Amino acid sequence: MCLFIFMRFLLLLSSFYLMVANSNSNSTSSSSMQQTLCPDSERSALLQFKQSFLIDKYASVDPSAYPKVATWKAHKEGEGEGSDCCSWDGVECDWETGHVIGLHLASSCLKGSINSSSTLFSLVHLRRLDLSDNNFSYSEIPISVGQLSRLRSLNLSGSHFFGQIPLGVLALSKLVFLDLSANPMLRLQKPGLRDLVQNLTHLKTLHLSQVNISSSIPHALAANLYSLTSLFLRECGLHGEFPRNIFQLPSLKYLSVRYNIDLIGYLPEFEEANPLKMLYLRGTSFSGQLPTSIGRLGSLTDLDISSCNFTGKIPPSLANLTSLTWLSLSRNDFSVGTLSWLGQQTKLTFLDLGHINLKGEIPASLVNMSQLTILALDKNQLGGQIPSWLTNLTQLTELNLAINKLEGSIPSSLFELVNLESLNLAFNYLNGTVELHAFSKIKNLIDLQLSSNELSLLSYNSTNATFPKFTLLGLGKCNLREFPDFLQNQDELELLFLDRNKIRGPIPKWVWNMSVETLEALYLDQNRLTGFDQPPAILPWSRMHILELSSNMLQGSLPVPPPSTYMYSVSENEFTGEIPVLICNLTSLKSLALSYNNFNGRIPQCLTSLSSSLSILDLKHNNLHGTIPPLCSNPSNLRMIDLSGNKLQGQIPRSLANCTMLEHLVLENNLINDTFPSWLGSLPMLQVLILRSNLLHGAIGSPRADFEFSKLRIIDLSNNGFTGDLPSEYFRIWDAMDVVVADHLTYMQADAGFDVPHYTWSIPYEYSITMSSKGTTRKYEKIPDFLIVIDLSSNKFYGEIPESIGDLKGLQGLNLSNNALTGPIPTSLANLTQLEALDLSQNKLSREIPQQLVELTFLAFFNVSHNNLSGLIPQGKQFATFPITAFDGNPGLCGSPLSKACGNSEPPSPAPSTVEQGSWSEFDWRIVLMGYGSGLVIGVSSGYILTIWKHEWFVRTFEKPRRKGTRIERMGPRS
Repeated sequence: MCLFIFMRFLLLLSSFYLMVANSNSNSTSSSSMQQTLCPDSERSALLQFKQSFLIDKYASVDPSAYPKVATWKAHKEGEGEGSDCCSWDGVECDWETGHVIGLHLASSCLKGSINSSSTLFSLVHLRRLDLSDNNFSYSEIPISVGQLSRLRSLNLSGSHFFGQIPLGVLALSKLVFLDLSANPMLRLQKPGLRDLVQNLTHLKTLHLSQVNISSSIPHALAANLYSLTSLFLRECGLHGEFPRNIFQLPSLKYLSVRYNIDLIGYLPEFEEANPLKMLYLRGTSFSGQLPTSIGRLGSLTDLDISSCNFTGKIPPSLANLTSLTWLSLSRNDFSVGTLSWLGQQTKLTFLDLGHINLKGEIPASLVNMSQLTILALDKNQLGGQIPSWLTNLTQLTELNLAINKLEGSIPSSLFELVNLESLNLAFNYLNGTVELHAFSKIKNLIDLQLSSNELSLLSYNSTNATFPKFTLLGLGKCNLREFPDFLQNQDELELLFLDRNKIRGPIPKWVWNMSVETLEALYLDQNRLTGFDQPPAILPWSRMHILELSSNMLQGSLPVPPPSTYMYSVSENEFTGEIPVLICNLTSLKSLALSYNNFNGRIPQCLTSLSSSLSILDLKHNNLHGTIPPLCSNPSNLRMIDLSGNKLQGQIPRSLANCTMLEHLVLENNLINDTFPSWLGSLPMLQVLILRSNLLHGAIGSPRADFEFSKLRIIDLSNNGFTGDLPSEYFRIWDAMDVVVADHLTYMQADAGFDVPHYTWSIPYEYSITMSSKGTTRKYEKIPDFLIVIDLSSNKFYGEIPESIGDLKGLQGLNLSNNALTGPIPTSLANLTQLEALDLSQNKLSREIPQQLVELTFLAFFNVSHNNLSGLIPQGKQFATFPITAFDGNPGLCGSPLSKACGNSEPPSPAPSTVEQGSWSEFDWRIVLMGYGSGLVIGVSSGYILTIWKHEWFVRTFEKPRRKGTRIERMGPRS
C-alpha cells in the first residue's frame, strides 16, 4: 500500500514538471512567433483612406453603428501603442507577414465619395472587404477595385453607390462572396448578369437585390455557379422564365427573387435531399400548381410565395414541412379549400394565408402553434365565430381576420392577448355591443381596425380609462353617434377612420389638437357633421396626406388642409363662398374633389400650377362661373377633369392639348361657347369626352391625322348646336370603338395613390357619366371598360347617316335622335353586333328599316319614331320585344307591332312588350348574358346603371396600408 502511494506521488510530480516545461516552452515559442507589424505603407494608406471621409452618424442605418476608423491614429514619436494598424478596429492582418488582408468597416458612419485614386486600392493583399451600410454619396464603384485580385469576399451593400457595376468587379475571379444589394441606383447591364456568372465561377454567395439588372436570368447560372449556397435577386427588374435547374443546385439553401413582377416560372419536382432552407418568390409571376413534392423540403424554414399566380389545390404535403418558422401563401388563386393540412408546423412564428379562397371555420389545429407572433387569414371566406381558444396563442403580436364572413360577437377572451400590437377584424359580419374601453386592457395595441361590421361601439365620455397610444384606428361604420372622448389624449395617431357613422353636429375644437405632429389620414365622410368649432385658417396637421370629409352637411367656407396633403375631398356638402386661393399651396395634391357643393366665383387661376401633381380635378355641380383656367400649361399628370354642372363660359382652353395623361374630360351643362375641339384628338389617352348641353356650334369637320381620338370610347356631344354632316371620317379612324373586349368586368378609373414613409396608398377613383333626354338623367356610377357609346342627339346635323358608322363594331349605344338627318337607315348598322341601344327618332329618315337589323340579338332598345320611314317592320327576335311607340310618327310603316297590315295580309296582334320603351336615358344599360336562342327571345341582363341621389365619389379599398421600410418588413419576409 505504501509503495503504491509513493509511486502515485512520483507520477504526479513528473506530471507537474512536464507541465512547467511545456509552459516555458510555449512561452518561448509564443515570443518567437509574435505577430508581425503592418507595413508602414499600408498603415499610411489606411490613414489616407480614413481622411477622405466625414464621420456622420446618419450615414449608417444600423442602430449599433459606430465610427470604427475613430481608433485609427498616426504614429507619434515615443508612442508605440496605436501605431500598428493590425490593432485598429475593423482591420485584419496576416499573422506572419503583417499585410492587411481584411477591412471590416460595415456600419462605420462613413460619408463621402470614393474614386479610383483612393489609397484603398493599394492594399493589394486584401481578401475580405466590407464597406456595407455607409454613404458613398452615389459615387460609382471605381474600376480600380479590380486591382484587389486576391479578394474572396466583397460587401458593398446599402452604401449609396451609383451607375454601372464596372468590369473591375467581374475581374475578381477568386470571389466567393459578393453582396452589392440595396443599391437601387446601381446597374448591372453592360456588362450584365450573364457576364458576371461567366467570370465569377467560384461564388457561393451572390446578393444583388435592388440592383437594376433588367434582363433574364441566364440558364448558365446553375452550371457556372455550381457551388452557390445563397442567391438574392430581389427587385432587380428581372423578366423571362426562371431557370428550373437553379432549384436543383446541390448546395443552394437560400433563394430570393421577390418583387420581379415580370419574372415567370414554375416550381419543379423536388428531391428528398434538396437543401433549401429559404424560398422567397413573393410578387413574381410564378404560376402553375404547387407540386406535391414540395413536402420533401424538410429543411425549409422560410417559404413565401405570396402575390404570385399559383392555382390548383394547396397540397396536403405541406403538413410535412415541420421546420417552417415563416409561411406566406397569400394572394394566389388557389382552389377553394380548407386548412386541413395545417397543424403540424408548430415552430411557425409567421403565418399569412390571406386571400387564398379558404372556406369553413378557423381551424382548431392552429391552437398548437403557440410560437405564432403574426397570424393573417384576411380576405377569405371563413365563417363562424371567432374562436375563444385564440387566447392560447399568447405570443401573438398581430392578428388579421379582416374581410371574411365571421359573425357573432367579439369574444371577451380576445382581450387577454396582452401582447397584441395589431388587431384587424374589419369587413366581417360581427355584431353586438362593444365597449371601447375594453381594448384598454391590451396595453401594447397600436393598430385596431373594427370598421364595416354590424357592431355598435359604446364610447363613454370619460377619460379615466387609460387607452394605448394608437397609430392606426379604424372605427368606420360602427354606429358611433359622437366623437370618442378618449381621442383627445391620442397624440400618436397616423390613420383615423370614423367614416360611415352617425356622428352629428360640429366637429369639436379639440380635434384640431389631436395628434398634430403625426396624423396622416383622417376619414370623417358619410356622417351628419354640420360644421367646425373654431377651425384654424389652415388645418394644423403637419403630416396630413388624406382628408376625407365628403357626404356630410358641412357649411361655411372651405377649410384649407396643410401643404402636405395628397387627397382632399369635401364632395356632397353645403360649403359656400369662393374656392380659396390658398388651396394652390397644396403642391403635392393628387386628388381634389369639391363637387356637389355651393361654391361660387371663379375657378382659381393658380390651379394651373398644380397640373404637374394633380391626377383628379372634380369641381362638378357648383355655381362656378367665368372661364376655365388654362389647365395643363405646365407638364401635367391630370387624368380626370370634371367641371360639369356649373355656369362656365368662354372657350375650352387650348392648353388642355398638353394634358397628355388625360383619360376623362367632362364639361357638360355649362355655357361654353366654342366649336368642336378637334385639337383634343392628339391626346393619346383620352377615352371619355362629354360636352353635352353647352353652346357649342359649327361643323365637326374631318380629322387632320389618322390617329386622332385613337382611344376614345365614349363621346357625348348632345344638346348643342353642331351642324353639317355627321363626322364620317372620324368614324373610320376611331379604332378603340372597333374592338370587342369583355373578357372580365373592370371599370374605368384613375389611381390617385401615392407612397409616403411607412405606407403605400392605393386610392382608385372611378369615373362616372350621365345620359340625358327629355329632362331625365341617369348616372352611370361606374363605367365598364368595354362600354362604347356615341351620343350626337339634339343638334342640327343633316345629310345621310354614313355607312362608315358600321365600322365601329364594338359600339353598344348609338343616339342620333332629334337632328335633321335624311336618307335611308344604312344596312351597315347590322355590323354592330354588340349594339344594345339605337335611337334614330326625331329625324327625316326615309325608306324601309333594313331587315338585316333583326340579327342584332343584343338590341334591347330601339326607337325610330317620328321619321318618314315606310314598308314592313322587321319581324322576330329582338324586334318582337319593341313597343308601338318605337315606330310612332311613320305613317308608311306597317306590320307588327302596328295594327296596320302590309298589303292584303291580316293585321297581326300586337306583341306584348317586355321592355317599357321611353327615352334613350330611360334605358338601363346591360351586360346581356344571352341573346336569341331556340326561337325564344331572352333578355337576361345584369344592370349597372343606378339612379343616384347621393354620389360617393371616392371608392376606397382600405386594407391595411402596405408598410414600408422596417415596418413593412415586419409584415413580410426578412430578406
